[in-house]
Amino acid sequence: MAPGCSPDRTPLSTPEQTDGLLGPAAIRDLAQQLELRPTKTLGQNFLHDANTIRRIVRTAGLRPDDVVLEVGPGLGSLTLGLLPAAAAVTAVEIDPRLAARLPRTVAERRPDLAGRLTVVEADALRVTELPGDPPTALVANLPYNVAVPVLLHLLELLPSLRRALVLVQAEVAERLAAPPGGSAYGVPSVKAAWYGEVRRAGNVGRRVFWPEPNVDSGLVALDRRPPPPGDRAATFAVVDAAFATRRKGLRAALARWAGSAAAAEARLRAAGIDPATRGEQLSVTDFARLAATDPVAP
Repeated sequence: MAPGCSPDRTPLSTPEQTDGLLGPAAIRDLAQQLELRPTKTLGQNFLHDANTIRRIVRTAGLRPDDVVLEVGPGLGSLTLGLLPAAAAVTAVEIDPRLAARLPRTVAERRPDLAGRLTVVEADALRVTELPGDPPTALVANLPYNVAVPVLLHLLELLPSLRRALVLVQAEVAERLAAPPGGSAYGVPSVKAAWYGEVRRAGNVGRRVFWPEPNVDSGLVALDRRPPPPGDRAATFAVVDAAFATRRKGLRAALARWAGSAAAAEARLRAAGIDPATRGEQLSVTDFARLAATDPVAP
């Protein structure tokens, strides 16, 4: 790979961008001002490549009336890219220093768009409500260590979200978007599919982040659709049980969930599922149908 190029061979951003985006020098300068040392605990790896930012915004397919929810805006790299493309951006940031600095950064670099930004200092996993209009799109560079729980929490909390585009660790991206039948298919795949159609939307290399992580990243897109018939909590309980011992057939894997192996077999047959099938063969609709079967005496 040529020096100074991102993984898709586009030039890395310069310190000053004509559209206000943050380049590597600006990122480091902001971090120095804040005496910020990025931590693995908070999953702080900041995007600094303007071309990657533009690609993410373009891939998100935002409309002028969209209200975007961004989780973990950090120093504001992606935020500055999102603001021109949407009616408003609500940014949820757990680090108080970053939450306090973000409005100032936007006011300095894009004063014409500063009124579109709302910053919420909070842990995204504990958010129960948001100010302003309900968000219609989630676009975020999610911290690796909590990416799946955050995504599922927000999709459940905010039915107004019509679509999502999240940047996550490549392995997590593969799991989220995996179809039934493959080795990557598991709990994240099924639970994400409850909320919508999930697909891989591109790869992102390591060199566009500061500090540079030791893994590659991937974009995952989700388009909301109605969930399958059934109860979400009951379905998720079956999913958790099915993949807790994924090498076993469902008759054995679901014995504790159903009360006994015989009861599990009865409920599987009632749902039209072969008891010898493994969890990775079932779609989210299959799991919902299984969860809806009547309990059987052990």
